[in-house]
Amino acid sequence: MPDLLIELFSEEIPARMQTRAAEDLKKLVTDGLVENGLTYAGAAAFSTPRRLTLTLSGLLEASPATREERRGPKVDAPEKAIEGFLRGAGVSREQCEAREDKKGTFLYAVIEKPGRPASEIVAEVLEAAIRNFPWPKSMRWGAGTLRWVRPLHRILCVLSSEAGDTVVPLEIDGIAAGRTTEGHRFMGDGPFEVTSFADYETKLKRSKVVLSAEERAETIWHDATNRAFAQGLEVVEDRGLLAEVAGLVEWPVVLMGKIDEEFLELPPEVLQTSMKEHQKFFSVRNPSTGRIEGFVTVANVETSDDGATILAGNNKVLSARLSDAKFFWENDLRVAKSAGLEAWTERLGNVTFHNKLGSQRDRIERIAALARELAPMVGADAALAEQAARVAKADLSSEMVYEFPELQGLMGRYYAEAAGLPAEVAAACEEHYSPLGPSDEVPTAPVSVTVALADKLDTLTGFWAIDEKPTGSKDPYALRRAALGVIRLVLVNGLKLPLQAPGGPLEAPFSMYVKSMDMQGLEEKRADLLAFFHDRLKVYLKGEGVRHDVIDAVLAMPGNDDLAQVVRRATALGEVLGTEDGANLVQGFKRANNILTQAEEKDGVEYSFGADAKFAEVDEEKALFAALDAADARIKPALANEDFAEAMSAMAALRAPIDAFFEAVQVNAESPVVRRNRLNLLSRIRMSCLQVADLNRLEG
Repeated sequence: MPDLLIELFSEEIPARMQTRAAEDLKKLVTDGLVENGLTYAGAAAFSTPRRLTLTLSGLLEASPATREERRGPKVDAPEKAIEGFLRGAGVSREQCEAREDKKGTFLYAVIEKPGRPASEIVAEVLEAAIRNFPWPKSMRWGAGTLRWVRPLHRILCVLSSEAGDTVVPLEIDGIAAGRTTEGHRFMGDGPFEVTSFADYETKLKRSKVVLSAEERAETIWHDATNRAFAQGLEVVEDRGLLAEVAGLVEWPVVLMGKIDEEFLELPPEVLQTSMKEHQKFFSVRNPSTGRIEGFVTVANVETSDDGATILAGNNKVLSARLSDAKFFWENDLRVAKSAGLEAWTERLGNVTFHNKLGSQRDRIERIAALARELAPMVGADAALAEQAARVAKADLSSEMVYEFPELQGLMGRYYAEAAGLPAEVAAACEEHYSPLGPSDEVPTAPVSVTVALADKLDTLTGFWAIDEKPTGSKDPYALRRAALGVIRLVLVNGLKLPLQAPGGPLEAPFSMYVKSMDMQGLEEKRADLLAFFHDRLKVYLKGEGVRHDVIDAVLAMPGNDDLAQVVRRATALGEVLGTEDGANLVQGFKRANNILTQAEEKDGVEYSFGADAKFAEVDEEKALFAALDAADARIKPALANEDFAEAMSAMAALRAPIDAFFEAVQVNAESPVVRRNRLNLLSRIRMSCLQVADLNRLEG
């Protein structure tokens, strides 16, 4: 069984596209081969800056011959129906057979397809893959019609086996497939021919090309950390940058340089961001001081001076970049110390947040007012929370954040500290954007939590007020992320924060919009936003392993605007359902509820009161009365104290007496008095259980 080697050799492919492109090539080719009956044993894809490579092992030498029978219309069917069948089957009338069965005589087409050689199928599939390749961006060059990410120079396509190797006959826009490739652009020895994947990989390495992106990344990280360690330093880990740099070189050569003394006092994050964004350098840190003192760059060529010339050039460019950063930093510090952060905040009056929601300055006023309202609920100092909210976004006007937007918040903390603001205010400047995602760290300092909640709640209520809600997969204002941020802030900090309570988190901001615009349907908007929070909470809890029906059962209860309470209730219910008593209790509850519902529909009355133990006839019936009394005595105070574990435990204790009752008692007794009493007793079961959660919503 032959092996297949494909290489598409071009000008440099952007690093961010390489991994996806290799996987796309693998999928397009393997799917196409399988669809044509050509199976294989294994496949692997690779990428370098100048090539996409695919190797398949254990490929069939030819597709198998196939024979298919298709039944058509009756022989006396209308001519158009017969013609359509013949056209679809690709046969003539003479090639069909007439076969008789119980329903009549029908035409049968026997379609036989001979097997095709692998080379023929590979050529067709590869050409289709190349011509329809899903590059995010592509270009045409010369006079051809082919589109590729960069000009395509060579197509290598070889089938190899023990008997030898052959080139797959293929030509696309004047590029004929062959067995020739080349190694490194500068250090390689020119074009060379290959016969198999093993031969190809070996000769590439000899020509200074490491085919595997993972191997290049490992080499870079190993050499970088060793060089830093030798000088008592450490490389700041950045997996994203590592993957990108591995896509920029075919033969990684790691070099380490020092940052000039004049730049060492810049905040480490400024140095890291500047070097990463502009130069693709790794930062090297002194572990004893935390300062960034050096950098690692990765060259794509070995030089006779061990990279000295390359480092000198990089140092020159880096110094120019860091000089700009130093200028921004010093200018911003002067403003922060002399005029305070309020000077920047005032400038934000000229920056539009949204044409229907005003400027960033207007938004800051809303957030500050909301922070003062929320502070007592979070346990924060109201004055500090309002002060923090008023300066938290000031750094958006700073020169440093204008140059490096990703440093917003962080620079706010530095400038707040320089301006002499309280430590809580400075921390809130940095932390109020958090959490930005499901794995981002959640603030816990009360002032930071208050401003973070105010920021996200203002965003959500604002866009709900103007009916700019997420639709389908579209969420241009990141409202799903904002809602998840509120949820995580509430849960991580254990906040009792009923969203719909009078004067609560949703009433205050919506009230601001009512005053500032002619807004209709306030209550509907608040209810709709709460439903959005519930949807986000469901997604979050499912990710935490909570059953969807458990979530529905607790969201159906009163107080479902208190997100922390919902989660505690769901956790307690999930734990009880994980026990034998809990699972069986649900079945007992559903049995009682079904009997009761049917009786109420039949009798046209509601059996919701009047159960009296004096009408109990058997011990199991009397025991159930006692058990319900005992359960209610535990459930009601437990719910009042929001001790859901205790309430669920009390409910689960009803399992045994309910089971015993149904085994010993016929509910629909002949005596009307006894029957009514027993139905009212079932109503007590229903009411007791439904205090804790809506068990009707549980599956099974």
